[in-house]
Amino acid sequence: MAYEKTMTASDSTSDLNPSDVRETVAKLADHRRLILQEVRKIIVGQEEVVNAVLIGILVGGHSLITGLPGMAKTLLIRTVAKALGLSFGRIQFTPDLMPADITGTEIVEEESGRRVWRFVPGPIFAQVLLADEINRTPPKTQSALLEAMQEASVTVRGKTYQLKRPFFVMATQNPIELEGTYPLPEAQLDRFLFNIVMEYLGEDEEIKVIYNTTGELPAEPVAVTNETDLIHFQELVRRIPVAESVARYAIRLVRATRPGDAGANLDFINKYVSYGCSVRAAQFLVLAAKAQALLDGRFNVAVEDIRKLAAPVMRHRLLTNFHAEADKVTTDHLIRQLVDAVPTPKSEI
Repeated sequence: MAYEKTMTASDSTSDLNPSDVRETVAKLADHRRLILQEVRKIIVGQEEVVNAVLIGILVGGHSLITGLPGMAKTLLIRTVAKALGLSFGRIQFTPDLMPADITGTEIVEEESGRRVWRFVPGPIFAQVLLADEINRTPPKTQSALLEAMQEASVTVRGKTYQLKRPFFVMATQNPIELEGTYPLPEAQLDRFLFNIVMEYLGEDEEIKVIYNTTGELPAEPVAVTNETDLIHFQELVRRIPVAESVARYAIRLVRATRPGDAGANLDFINKYVSYGCSVRAAQFLVLAAKAQALLDGRFNVAVEDIRKLAAPVMRHRLLTNFHAEADKVTTDHLIRQLVDAVPTPKSEI
């Protein structure tokens, strides 16, 4: 695959010191190797899932992780948090969970003979937050978390408290046992950078899990980076140049998901999709592709980066209709067809 190197004026990197860029990219590559080394002490397989989580960290976006019980979702997120040197918090969402149980609350205390209000922070005040089974709590409580995701702050009794950077939410959903759940509305799903799907491991990988978990306890992961480095890496991601041909390809992919769009007007989209992806999908697609390029040690984005990340970015943004349900057509199936149908820029062929 030939990588596009042509830049537009808006992608100019003249304000960057080439030696600093090379040093930072090399430093990120070294950090990635060390992070994966620590994660592999605990987590077996799931390479694409781990890669998507790292991209989410670099972009500063939140992720929805979908998988059956026992797929090590909690273990993965806790392990990544330790390797990154960030604080970890976990909220088990239940039908009786209240917003104050997430954000925290103010209590009255006696101080010097008078009563004063003191804020007691909730579990949301962590840098990596696992929102376990987010669809098991009512919309009012979901909204308390989603507001914090959007604003990186919480408001209690009219006073705003900032969350410590970097701040990431990893929300999990169980695709079975849907009775008594409150599925996230499409407008709220759109706030998540990725919907990461965890699949079953292969037989050899499951054998390795058995040996790892029934023998001596494995070594705990150690922090190999810190929040200062992560924030610096996040800033670098946004300065990665994107050629206009690559950006237009991302936009065309997103626009093609919209039924009746004049630019694509694909039959399978018109038949199975009620509503396509918003412009936020294109924004996240380009941002994620920038992070993927950096993780690969490149300072330019390729069409292949866009194609690779189309599924996790768009699968939760496509709203399918009853025809898709009747024909058992999934969003992943539609996205695979979409990637094949939308022409690749000539410079990338």
